[in-house]
Amino acid sequence: MRLLALLWSLGPLLWQLHTSLLPPEALVGQGPAGAAAWTLANYRLVLAGDPPLWRSLLNSALVGGGTTALTLLLALPCAYALQRRRGPLAWGVGAALLAAALFPTVLLFLGLLELARTFHLGNNLAALCLPYTALALPLAILLLRAAIADLPPELEDAARLEGMGLGMRVRAVLLPLLAPALASTAILTFLFSWNEYPIALTWISRVDRLTLPTAMARLAGSSVFTVPYGAFAAATVLGSLPLLLLVLVAQRWIVRGLTQGAVKG
Repeated sequence: MRLLALLWSLGPLLWQLHTSLLPPEALVGQGPAGAAAWTLANYRLVLAGDPPLWRSLLNSALVGGGTTALTLLLALPCAYALQRRRGPLAWGVGAALLAAALFPTVLLFLGLLELARTFHLGNNLAALCLPYTALALPLAILLLRAAIADLPPELEDAARLEGMGLGMRVRAVLLPLLAPALASTAILTFLFSWNEYPIALTWISRVDRLTLPTAMARLAGSSVFTVPYGAFAAATVLGSLPLLLLVLVAQRWIVRGLTQGAVKG
């Protein structure tokens, strides 16, 4: 059963990897399609394109890193305040955050485009972090709030009795205990910004500043009637590898962070 689940999960990625290594003639049934026909031509094509795909990978990494840092910087104090300050106001803000997290972001497309035009935010990777952070904040706050709720309040009370101020309590007590939740929230935020397409499509038009999804959408064949399946597959594999490595390295923290607060003793 586990093997079947593993094959079900890895099947699409393995098929994309196999497709990315096949020459164009093999993809249309005009040549051998086995491992003997594998070639790195599709990878050379996308990495040596104009612009090269590695630049789009770097752009996505910069946007994802900036979005993740800004989101955590804003979400942690918001989550702490909402959890520690009980009452109707905190309940209302929590409900609003839940509604915002469930809101279909595609409906904000035109509004964000007008903001980019008004404030001249186009073709700016740093500015692209602003809407990404706004969209990622509701879920990040809810995840961190649940993690803070799971912490014993006696720990913070003891630190307060020792004379620690709020800043010291956060650094010495809360941050080490919240490391799994912070890691899982950071990875979810990074995944969102890495894969986001509509906003990047409208905010970025310079080819040297394209993020990975928009750069992949611009891959084209020799004519309008041809689809570069091999190039698409190679770009997909290259774009998935950093995420796979990130999740594999931090999977323990992801599971602990997502399940923290789910069961109360």
